[in-house]
Amino acid sequence: MLYGGLNYLVFFGVFLYLVGFVVDVAVPRSVDHAIAAPVGQAVAIDLGLLLLFALQHSVMARPAFKRWWTRFVPAPIERSTYVLVSNATFVLMFWQWRSIDITIWQLDSAPARTAMYAAGALGWLIALASTFMIDHFELFGIRQVLHNLLSKPLVQKGFRVVLLYRLVRHPLMLGFLIAFWAAPTMTAGHLLFAAANTVYIMIAVRFEERDLVREMGEQYRGYQERVPMLLPCVRR
Repeated sequence: MLYGGLNYLVFFGVFLYLVGFVVDVAVPRSVDHAIAAPVGQAVAIDLGLLLLFALQHSVMARPAFKRWWTRFVPAPIERSTYVLVSNATFVLMFWQWRSIDITIWQLDSAPARTAMYAAGALGWLIALASTFMIDHFELFGIRQVLHNLLSKPLVQKGFRVVLLYRLVRHPLMLGFLIAFWAAPTMTAGHLLFAAANTVYIMIAVRFEERDLVREMGEQYRGYQERVPMLLPCVRR
């Protein structure tokens, strides 16, 4: 329980730092202002950090990996360990990110900048709120370790469609996309971060959906037919 709780608290610190990292506020290094490096070197290092993040998040989330992984890691802390490794990859990115100080666009109008910041804040809110619309504490491993502490079986809640999940199948990812792209000043480093994460999200959701179809079959296929993947009112 202590292990799971500590990883959860660190996650919140990492999430808050991620907001500052993307928005470029209240943190020593951000996606726009970090370690100086030649452009080619910066692109190579940043892409390497983003690839590490993508591989860790996708591989460790796959059912086959979980079946293998829980031969060594006790099942009640499997999710907490995933959170631990995710936190570590984020911290490595924050620490080693190279900035590319080339301005792609910049909004000079105060109302336009305010509107863009508001859109970004909405994106972060959607991302965080989406976790509570399913099972926030199971997603970050708290429910698993708590049930283990109380010697209670972990009962799955089953497939549910609630709130934003009635509009899009992946509101969490939609929130991140809005947050990453809503930049009043877009540097080349920020553009690289946003574009690479967009590619990753588009690939990752397809792997996730394949796993969900295998797990739930026609129930999830019906959900796919009724609800768009990422953009409301845009069906496949």
